[in-house]
Amino acid sequence: MPSSNELIMEFACRLAEEIKARAIVLYQEVAQDILVKIEKKRCYETILITRNVEDISKSLQDAVKLISIPGVKVTRLSQIKIAITKGIAAGLFTKGDKLVCLTGIPKFGCLDSLFVIDVGKEFEIFTSDDNAVMFEGASPEVFETALNIALELAAQGREGRPVGTIFVIGDHEKVLELSRQMIINPFQGYTEDQRNILDLSLKDTIKEFSALDGAFVIKENGALITAGRHLNAALEGKDFPQGLGSRHIAAAGITSVTNAIAIVVSESTGTVRIFKKGRIFVDIEKGTD
Repeated sequence: MPSSNELIMEFACRLAEEIKARAIVLYQEVAQDILVKIEKKRCYETILITRNVEDISKSLQDAVKLISIPGVKVTRLSQIKIAITKGIAAGLFTKGDKLVCLTGIPKFGCLDSLFVIDVGKEFEIFTSDDNAVMFEGASPEVFETALNIALELAAQGREGRPVGTIFVIGDHEKVLELSRQMIINPFQGYTEDQRNILDLSLKDTIKEFSALDGAFVIKENGALITAGRHLNAALEGKDFPQGLGSRHIAAAGITSVTNAIAIVVSESTGTVRIFKKGRIFVDIEKGTD
């Protein structure tokens, strides 16, 4: 008798074919019993979400595309949002794509949620079919690394305390023109290689500086320009969601007048929000499971 995961996957394949989906997006950790079948023969184009690439066999890695997400607790829908956001940045998904997404909670070890995501509708800020417009000025690796750090800060805080911060990526010269330094720049005097966010040995240093008021400003290539930066740009518009604080207003403001992307960690809720063109691109809620 087929397992519940097998039955859900069969239904997902039929649904994907019916709606002409771009792919099935599957959370690897809750689908272990069907990965062997997927490796041998897939019923539909399948993209795996994983928290640990090393857990996936080399042959399966060769057979499917992978999207890596950090090992932090987020809601089921947020798992999907993280993966799709990274997929958009990497050019895997674009406006008009429909995705059948299967996920669950790792400790239960089974699929329990199915989402059909229309990328153009769920991520409404899309104004073009060209992903480069959304992520211009930031390589997928730089964006993904900053997002991973933001998600870890949201989930874990710093030394047991919640923290809130902003990462502003790209269009750094204009961002600097529209901001001012609140403290002595902790990255001044170091080469770009020594202060690059892609250097994983800097992760703890970045997390330590996240306790400072102000924003991180990051160059397109990942070089950290500064921390503790006050963003002066004010948002003009009446459609900004109510109840969001000064960090979110600052992120919306700076992205409305520059080509930068801003990632905001909410100190009060642990929600991570990504801003582009003065609007929220996506919000990722902290999990409790």
